[in-house]
Amino acid sequence: MVLSLSDSTTAAEQEARNIEDGEEEEGDGGGDSGRGTWKHAAFHVATTIATPAAYAPLPFALASLGWPLGVTSLVAGTLATWYSSILIASLWKWDGDKHVTYRNLAQSIFGFWGYWSIAFFQQVASLGNNIAIQIAAGSSLKAVYKYYHNDGTLSLQHFIVFFGGFELLLSQLPNIHSLRWVNALCTFCTVGFAGTTIGVTIYNGKKIDRKSVSYDWQGSSSSKTFRAFNALGAIAFSFGDAMLPEIQNTVKEPARNNMYKGVSAAYTLIVLSYWQLACFGYWAFGSEVEPYILASLISPEWTIVMANLFAVVQISGCYQIYCRPTYAYFEESLLSKKVTSHLSPRNSLVRLSFTSIYIALITLIAAAMPFFGDFVSICGAIGFTPLDFIFPALAYLKARRRRKSQNTRCHLSLQLLNFVIVTWFSVVAVLGCVGAVRFIVEDIKTYKFFHDM
Repeated sequence: MVLSLSDSTTAAEQEARNIEDGEEEEGDGGGDSGRGTWKHAAFHVATTIATPAAYAPLPFALASLGWPLGVTSLVAGTLATWYSSILIASLWKWDGDKHVTYRNLAQSIFGFWGYWSIAFFQQVASLGNNIAIQIAAGSSLKAVYKYYHNDGTLSLQHFIVFFGGFELLLSQLPNIHSLRWVNALCTFCTVGFAGTTIGVTIYNGKKIDRKSVSYDWQGSSSSKTFRAFNALGAIAFSFGDAMLPEIQNTVKEPARNNMYKGVSAAYTLIVLSYWQLACFGYWAFGSEVEPYILASLISPEWTIVMANLFAVVQISGCYQIYCRPTYAYFEESLLSKKVTSHLSPRNSLVRLSFTSIYIALITLIAAAMPFFGDFVSICGAIGFTPLDFIFPALAYLKARRRRKSQNTRCHLSLQLLNFVIVTWFSVVAVLGCVGAVRFIVEDIKTYKFFHDM
C-alpha cells in the first residue's frame, strides 16, 4: 500500500488523538497555558527555520549535488521535516502532562538517556546555528558598509562583534513569547529577503553569458564526494528547528491544533521561497555559486544592500530563539525561585552575566573561524538531523507503543515511513559530519585565525 505524505500527516494527527484516550485539549484552560495564537506560532517557526543563514547555502548545496540529486534532496528535506514537525506537535500532552521543552518531552518518552541526548543535540544545534548566524550577519553588515565606504578599514570581525553586542541587548528579554513582535518583523524580513534575493539572482543570471556558466564541478572524485557529503549537512541545516516544544508552550489552547496551523503556515512560506532561491541560484551561477548566495550577486548594488539589511534583521530574531535552550538551563540553576518577576534586580544581573558569557563565546568562535559553509554543514549533520528527522519518528512510535494503541494498517504504514526516515537521515548525519569536518580541516590549513573573509 502506498501512503502519501499528506495521508501520513493526517494519520499522525488522528493517532495523536487516539494517544490522548479521549482527553479534550479545549477543556484544559489552566492558568499556565500559553497566550500566543497560531499566527504567533507561525512567526516563531518561520523565524527559526526560514532564515538567510538557511537560505544562503542552498544554491551551493544544489551545485554540490547536481540537479537531480540536489532537487530530490531539497524536496525530501522539506516534506520530511514538515511531517516530523507535525509528529512533535502531536505529542503535546501525549501522556496527560504538558512537556514545555524538547528535553522534557524526550525524558517523558525515553527516560534519562532521552533527556540528556536531546540536551546534547540541542546545545550543538544552538551553538552551531548561532556561530553560523553571527558569521552571516557580520558578512551582510560588512557588505552594506563596503557599499557606502569602499575604502573603509573595518573588517568582518568588527561587524561580528557589533552584531554580538546587539544580541546581548535582545537577550535580556525574558522568554520566547516576549519576542513575538520581534519575530513578526523577522517574518516580514524573511519574505523581503527571499523576494529581493530571488529577483536579483534572476537579474544577474540573465546578464551573465549563459554559455560561460558550467554546472560541472572540477576536481578529483574524492573532492566531489566530500563536497556532496557537505551539501547534505547544509540541506539538513536549512530545515533546522530544534525548538518546537518550546514554541508550542507559548501557544494557547487548543495548543495542538494551533501548532498544526502554525507549522503548516510556516512551511507554506518555506516552499514558496526555499525551492525558488535554491534552483534560481544554481541556475544563475552554476558550480561557481558562493556558499553565501549574496556574495555571488553583483548588481544592482542598492538591491543587494537591501537584501543584506533584510538578512541582518531576520537573523537577529533567529539567533534569539536558538539562545533560549541554553538560557533556560542556566535560569533553572541560577535564577532565584523565590522571586516571581524575571525583571527583579538580582535576576536581571544574573541574566546579564550568563548571557554575556554565552554571547562572548559565540562571538569569539565566529570571529576566529569565519567559515560559514562549514559550520552550517556540521551543525546540520550533528545537531539538526537527530532533532528534526530522527527523534520525532522514534518518539512518536515509542509513545504510541507505550499507550498500547491498537495496530492498524494505517499505523503499520506510519511505522514503515518512520523507519525509512530514521534510517536514511541517520546516514545523512554521518556523511554530512564527515564532509563538514574535512572542509573545516582544509580551511584551517588555508586561512589564519581571525581571517577577514
